[in-house]
Parts: sequence; C-alpha cells; structure tokens
Amino acid sequence: MRILVVGASGTIGRAVVAELGARHDIVAAGRSSDELPMDITDPASIRAAYARLGKVDAVVSAAGKVKFAPFAEMDATAYEIGLRDKLMGQVNLVLIGRDHVTDGGSFTLTTGVLDSAPIRMGSSASMVNGAVNAFAMAAAIEMPRGQRINVVSPGVITEAMKDYAPFFRGFEPVPAARAALAYARSVEGAQTGQVYRVA
Repeated sequence: MRILVVGASGTIGRAVVAELGARHDIVAAGRSSDELPMDITDPASIRAAYARLGKVDAVVSAAGKVKFAPFAEMDATAYEIGLRDKLMGQVNLVLIGRDHVTDGGSFTLTTGVLDSAPIRMGSSASMVNGAVNAFAMAAAIEMPRGQRINVVSPGVITEAMKDYAPFFRGFEPVPAARAALAYARSVEGAQTGQVYRVA
C-alpha cells in the first residue's frame, strides 16, 4: 500500500512509519516535512499536498495540537487552538482526502487517553478527543466507495513522559512502538468506525 503519514516526524508518527514502512510505501507529511509539507490548520495546504501526492491507499494522522492550561485560564481563543488544529485539521484531512484515497482505502485519526480519563489542565484535549472519536464513528457509516475510518486513542507515550509526566501522574505510559501496532491494525485490518484504545 501507499500510505500518507501526517505528523511523521513526531513521537507517534516515527513509530508508525517504522511499523508500516516495513511492509508499505510511506509518504511522510507535516509542517516541517521536506517530502510533503502540510499544515493541517490550513485547508489550502491540505489541498495542495493531496494534489501533489496523487492517490494513496491510506491516510494516517498522528498530528494535532491542543492547549493545556487550568480551566480558570481557558477562554474561547485557547479552545480554538485545539478546534482548528487537532479537530478540524483531522476532519479536513478526511473531507479533502476522500477523493484522493482509493476505493476501500482508509483513514486513521489520533485522539488520546484524555477522551475518557480527564486530567487537570486537559479540558481542551478531552473535548477535542471526544469530538474526533464521535466524528469518525458517525462518518464511518457514510464513507464513500468502501473507504474506512478509525481512531487510535493511545495512553501517554513513554518517550514523551519527559515533557508530560507532571500532567499524567498515576498513568502507565505506553511505548510508541506499541501504539503503532494499533495504527497497523486500523490500516491493514477490515474494521471501520472503531476507536482503538492503547493502554
């Protein structure tokens, strides 16, 4: 398969590339990608990248930012970060990408453990993750031409604990390579409308 991995240079993205790249042709995309630049907050950038890319058999998104801050400090502008980036960025990857993914191809989006296990300062992440999950489950019943869509919801990643440990006290970290297996399950499997939780 020819697979587009958005966010390929990130912690999860690198693990996904390593896992799927052993068997498939990977095209790496992202804001700083030399291979295929793409800013998921900008629909024009997504369109340009897909136009340059041509057809693919699968799209994996390991991208998306949210704001972590105490709820008392959050305002509409702070929530807009996650809404524009992790939510609508991934939604637009699907909406714009439908015509560029082959019949029977797939989309795999990323959320995270905060969709069901909220933490302090994580209200934006919980909100966005829940919305992405619901979008994928609903879109799955109407995807065109046999296309599939799933979500991977990993726990906090072991390799990211140096930055996120204070937020995730008591959580058992998940190695990025283990999370990558769920992406392989989504891409190479047959299910649709699923949220694969990696804990």
